[in-house]
Amino acid sequence: MQSFRQAVEARDEVAIEALLADDVVFTSPVAFKPYEGKPITAAILRGVMRVFDDFRYTREIIDGNGRDHALVFEATVDGKKITGCDFLHLDDEGLIDDFMVMVRPLSAATALAEAMGAQFDRIQREAVERSS
Repeated sequence: MQSFRQAVEARDEVAIEALLADDVVFTSPVAFKPYEGKPITAAILRGVMRVFDDFRYTREIIDGNGRDHALVFEATVDGKKITGCDFLHLDDEGLIDDFMVMVRPLSAATALAEAMGAQFDRIQREAVERSS
């Protein structure tokens, strides 16, 4: 998903949001329940961009039909190096309808959970503002 990768690497929030399907489901590495919908998913991704430092994709894996992508990344969160993977599925229009993130190690995942927890009131406000 070259267009998504380029948008993220450019920190282009508008382009990232444009690549999300309205009914996208976002599965967080640090939350039990998935988030449903474009407004909350876009707000979460904006929050992640605020807490990740030195973010870069290091590898991309694409399935044979071109609808499933795995983007391996590295970043720092609160001084801890984190390695993760964005698993993306594209719908019939080529938009992301399923977005799952996994991260390691546990200490970095904990730092990410704390940093995103501190952002969550803002994330929820942004989601509500964009959906109305």
